[in-house]
Amino acid sequence: MKLFASLDPRDRKLLIGCICAVVVLAVVTAFFARSEDRDNNPVPSTYRTGKHGARAAYELLKANGYDVERWERPLSDLPALTDEQTVVIFAEPDPTSPEDLKAVKDIVARGGRVLLTGWSGGILAPSGNALPPQQFGAACKLTPQGLDPLASSGEVWMVPEAAWGSDQPLDRVEYNCAGSPAVVEYTSGKGEVIWWASSTPLENGSIQRAQNLNLFLNSLGAPQDHHFYWDESLHGEVYSNWYFASGVALNLLKAGLFGIGLLVIFSFSRRRGPVRDLPAPVRATPVEFLEALGSLYAEAGASATSVDLAYERFRRHMGDLCGLKGAKMSAEDLGFALRRRFPQALETLEKDLAECEQAIGNDTLQPKKALALVQALSRHGEALDRAARARTYD
Repeated sequence: MKLFASLDPRDRKLLIGCICAVVVLAVVTAFFARSEDRDNNPVPSTYRTGKHGARAAYELLKANGYDVERWERPLSDLPALTDEQTVVIFAEPDPTSPEDLKAVKDIVARGGRVLLTGWSGGILAPSGNALPPQQFGAACKLTPQGLDPLASSGEVWMVPEAAWGSDQPLDRVEYNCAGSPAVVEYTSGKGEVIWWASSTPLENGSIQRAQNLNLFLNSLGAPQDHHFYWDESLHGEVYSNWYFASGVALNLLKAGLFGIGLLVIFSFSRRRGPVRDLPAPVRATPVEFLEALGSLYAEAGASATSVDLAYERFRRHMGDLCGLKGAKMSAEDLGFALRRRFPQALETLEKDLAECEQAIGNDTLQPKKALALVQALSRHGEALDRAARARTYD
């Protein structure tokens, strides 16, 4: 059996060749393509699954009943939606305009709680006192300070990337690293500001280490009656559905669409007419033929004619069964011959034959009566045929 046997030979060769080319291209691309290593991307985005990403923390909040959502619109639109029950997370933000600083200040002024991390987060903090970045290079076990609930989160590890000045007496240092503040909490207006020296405790690769998760949850506060926003607008990347299809998959899709376009062009250029003859018009079905014939009999009032045709056909067939082929017999003679040949015939055989013979010359025969007689002849014919087959088998 040929593959695509219904196609023209040239079309079949072209199609098989294209399929082989696509398969070879897919195998070669998958073999030689270098997967992009995004594990070292330092941005703690909730979309990233690398060690520095924050996908695990975001999914954990959602799974544990936190009313959390990503914020990807301009940050200046967020303050209007915040109040004292709002918590906003800024993990290593990258502010690009003064409006971003004003937006964070307005959120806190409305009574919101913000968590900011890193040097850039300290810049966004209202009345912040962040010092220039310092690459410590190694994880530091933080030392708790004070008696605040945040300071009792437990053992916390962090790789600090910034410091915090100690010249503001209202700032409460909750943890420090080698004497330098690493977790700071303070009140600003109606709101609360929490700053971390880096986002290490909430990253995928570190959130399960020691009590880092406790620090993260304690920094956010209780989930009841609070709405949480995780800012993605200051990460410089707004992801769409096409982002996850980027790379090899998207390139293959583009190549496939281009190939399909070429096939369409080549197919149209080779011929412009149909490759097969048009099918012949469908004739009327047997049911439609019978309905048309019945309507003709009804309009002509030829009920007796239909009985005559059925009776003549029955008489010829039964004459063949009785060995009287071509014999002209009356209804009485036919009934006698059939009864002698088939004693088990239906009791009404002779009566029905006589009525059919009488109906043939009756021009006033009602259609219902004609139908009943034709059906009776059909029943007798089927019964006698079965009896004849049984005798033949015996």
